[in-house]
Amino acid sequence: MTQVNDKAVHLKEEADEPGWEVDPDDEWGVAVVEAAGRQLRLRREAVGMRAADFGRELGYGEDLVYKIEGGKRIPRPEYMIKADQVLDAGGLLLAMNEDLEKVRYPKKVREIAKLEAKAVEIGLYLCNSISGLLQTPDHARAAIEAAQPPYSEGEVERMVAARLARQSVFERDPGPSLGFVLEEALLRRRLGGTMVWREQLERLAEVGELRNVTLQVMSMHCEVHSGLDGKIEVLKFADGTAVARSDGAFNGRPVSDPRQLRILELRYSTIRAQALPPGESMSLIKQLLGET
Repeated sequence: MTQVNDKAVHLKEEADEPGWEVDPDDEWGVAVVEAAGRQLRLRREAVGMRAADFGRELGYGEDLVYKIEGGKRIPRPEYMIKADQVLDAGGLLLAMNEDLEKVRYPKKVREIAKLEAKAVEIGLYLCNSISGLLQTPDHARAAIEAAQPPYSEGEVERMVAARLARQSVFERDPGPSLGFVLEEALLRRRLGGTMVWREQLERLAEVGELRNVTLQVMSMHCEVHSGLDGKIEVLKFADGTAVARSDGAFNGRPVSDPRQLRILELRYSTIRAQALPPGESMSLIKQLLGET
């Protein structure tokens, strides 16, 4: 605790903000965070403010201020907003928030989100987990925390935030055409406990009612289908091009060659034909909701 305007205030330290570390293998991200830290330090020094005093104005400890300025930590959006005001930066620090927000998400997730943001049609078949585009925060956290070896608390928070950020695709206007095929077993597994499971089913029921979404369930009574090799994702763009990826084809790499695309599109369209129709799928989800 420290005194700020005669009041005892807890200044944030590194342990208070898990998930804001910089990935050293993300070259673009490192460059963005270092540039932001450099600007913060130069502007703080230009007004003659010590790091400790600056930190107290923002509610941060001196050590965390130095780590942010040294490019070792990603500054939160609120940090940049307050810093812009305290240092009278005229919006220049605030403008860096857009890139800083992207840096927090793993490089792989940023690349996927970039493609999803441009796609006019997205098709997904999931067999091992519910798509991050559909997960609730608590479901995402439970799924990530189940990994072995376990992730650190900071890594968990960072990955949850990344998954939720991808859901901005639902906010687009006009929105893309979205198709999901989920294994029935995923809907029956009470991942995270009954309440988390119920909230996830409610989320699926809500999304399934959207005009641009087709949600289907692959029944457990379907003994064999074309998705047994793993996840399939097909993205189509306004210019007629497409990108697809499958865990069980082409070493899991994204492909755009028409001959390879045809194979994955055939598999995905066959899966959709083998799954329950949208109406029956929604009825099953609501039936499961009724069992909670």
